[in-house]
Amino acid sequence: MTEIDNSTQKPAQAKMTMILICLFAGNLGIHRYLMGYSNWWLQLITLGGCGIWQLIDLIQIATGSMKMADGRELTA
Repeated sequence: MTEIDNSTQKPAQAKMTMILICLFAGNLGIHRYLMGYSNWWLQLITLGGCGIWQLIDLIQIATGSMKMADGRELTA
């Protein structure tokens, strides 16, 4: 097994915090940046895919199917 280097991991974010950030600033991709995704800038330049990606991400975060970029669950 390989050991995970915790010094480069972003801290696990709270689910409710990510829901609120996605709801109010999701078109900027800030929630993806905080969750450790490297493609957050795509949402920034397309304004959340004209709101469609923002809505999809909001639903995925609320249902628990969107995790941190490294696979960890969002905290309660």
